[in-house]
Amino acid sequence: MLTTTRALLTGAALLAAPAALAQDCDVSQFTMGLRFQQQSAEVRALQLQAWNLATLRLDQAVEGVEDRASLAVVTDLDETVIDNTALLARDLADCHMYDAWDTWLPWERDGIPAMIPGAMEFLAHADELGVTIRYISDRSDEQKVDTMATLTALGLPQISEESVLLLGPPKVDRRAIVAEDHQIVLLLGDTLHDFDGRFRRTPLDEQRATVAEEAAKWGAEWIVFPNASYGTWSEAPLTAWSAPQLIEPWE
Repeated sequence: MLTTTRALLTGAALLAAPAALAQDCDVSQFTMGLRFQQQSAEVRALQLQAWNLATLRLDQAVEGVEDRASLAVVTDLDETVIDNTALLARDLADCHMYDAWDTWLPWERDGIPAMIPGAMEFLAHADELGVTIRYISDRSDEQKVDTMATLTALGLPQISEESVLLLGPPKVDRRAIVAEDHQIVLLLGDTLHDFDGRFRRTPLDEQRATVAEEAAKWGAEWIVFPNASYGTWSEAPLTAWSAPQLIEPWE
């Protein structure tokens, strides 16, 4: 098992990544984003802000509902409820391109993820309200026993074969399974396909257009969490100011 000490050392390795890594390793492009995701106070503030908003929206959704178990909260796991950046930091320190996901299966079996700030409090609150919780993740269904053991060890509520829906059908299909006998009142995730099938394997310009089309849902029915460590945007070109560069030092 990956120990807590090793996880801490992995984070330290990220922070102290040698200059040679930045110069010679393709994965070094992710260093700043991963620093933000794992170490910044700002990301913790954003995570807490998102869970606080989710709590507010859930409390509004249950008002006047007698059968609260008929309502469902659907949440992603990785980088929404649990933090896997220790794995990413280890791979970065080893100069291994972590978004190839070829080190993920051992992490599912033996890794010890941290909790995203605010997640446990929200999920415990939903459980106390009697609302159904469904965890939809693209972790391996073949290793479902390991993922369920990890979630149980972390103390997450309502962990069962039925409540944890892992990779097989696309997430849109798994959400449809939940919607067959529940009213989904909140979708929670860090990537856009956690919310709608239109975001799955589509170009960034189409994703941005869909985000704008669904403006009313963000913060109401759909709550997105920050993830600067990986995503479909990671190789997108930047738009630069076209004016010539002028250097004017601050006094």
